[in-house]
Amino acid sequence: MTKINAPYLLKRNGIFHLHKRVPQQLIRHYGKQFIRKSLRTSDRKEAIRFASNLVAAMEKEWNEQILSITPDTSVFTTLEKQIPSVPLLSEAGQFYVAMKGRAEDERFVRYTSRVVSEVIGLAGDKSVSAYTRHDALAFRNALLQRGSANATVKRNFECIRAIWNFAAREHGVDIVNPFSNMNYGNGRGPLKRKSIPIEHIKKVQTLCYDMDDEIRWLVAILSDTGMRLSEAVGLIKSDIQLNDNVSFIGLKPHSWRQLKTAGSQRDLPLVGAALWAVKRAKQSSKTEFLFPKYCTEHLCKSDYASNTLNKWLRQIIGDEFVVHSFRHSFRDRLREVHCPSDIVDELGGWKTHGIGVNYGLGHSLDKKFEFISKIKIVL
Repeated sequence: MTKINAPYLLKRNGIFHLHKRVPQQLIRHYGKQFIRKSLRTSDRKEAIRFASNLVAAMEKEWNEQILSITPDTSVFTTLEKQIPSVPLLSEAGQFYVAMKGRAEDERFVRYTSRVVSEVIGLAGDKSVSAYTRHDALAFRNALLQRGSANATVKRNFECIRAIWNFAAREHGVDIVNPFSNMNYGNGRGPLKRKSIPIEHIKKVQTLCYDMDDEIRWLVAILSDTGMRLSEAVGLIKSDIQLNDNVSFIGLKPHSWRQLKTAGSQRDLPLVGAALWAVKRAKQSSKTEFLFPKYCTEHLCKSDYASNTLNKWLRQIIGDEFVVHSFRHSFRDRLREVHCPSDIVDELGGWKTHGIGVNYGLGHSLDKKFEFISKIKIVL
């Protein structure tokens, strides 16, 4: 009896597998060169029967993909035209970053790349038009399984959805975005950061004075200004204005460190430990940067600084607080001295709601200094 030829079968560990090459024209679409599938049988005849059905279905789909004809297109046009070049998701992510003008924003690039890499790790690097709802659900489930908060899941989908939409518009992809209208499931609630009690802040500031080094200057600045860590790490000497009346930080974006929002650009009066730390850092630095260990004209290493500072804080005041907790404490301390909410928002670079905030120049430096002076900690 003649043995049936089945070149698409491979036997591994006694089990037959389907091994079929994807047509060259469709590799970008499927994100892979081969289709591999276990047939879960050691019987060759049964494997051929299963595989034959799968191969027939695949070849039918491939032919439809290659020779698809829309109702308003002639057969001759379809045969002559080139298959449109729809980018791979990896290419779409890079193009998105470049066209948004954020290629120099290290944090944005790193975040976007991570989201794209996670989707590719789950579904393969396919052309954007080849992703399915199944791929989107797999991405959501992977996020939920590792305990991501609902807000984190939503933020990840906002990123991948934006990349997909951008690529689709640029390349004429006219299908529904598989990452849209997603139910984000039952992820955990957001992690509530605690404010650092005043007695803990006193302890930290006392140690900062005693240790008197770059790390402690950075902590001291954060403790009395409520700045974001990246804002403080990216400071240069010209941002600092030391005056007899009111010394302050003129916080503005730089090429090595952007600000989170337009409202984050602000003047911050300096008092207490923050004023001492700024003077020490400015006097000690041999470059234009206040913290050259963590920032250069090419790179702002706020994540690196965060790890170092948080490790030290855990040793001093416990695991429940991080450097960002100073920002929560700053707002609470201003509330305690009855600082108006719009001044609080202005000092912290928080978004203030309402139409009226867009009018006028904001509060004077003297008025902001008045309230920050009230929260100065006496050691």
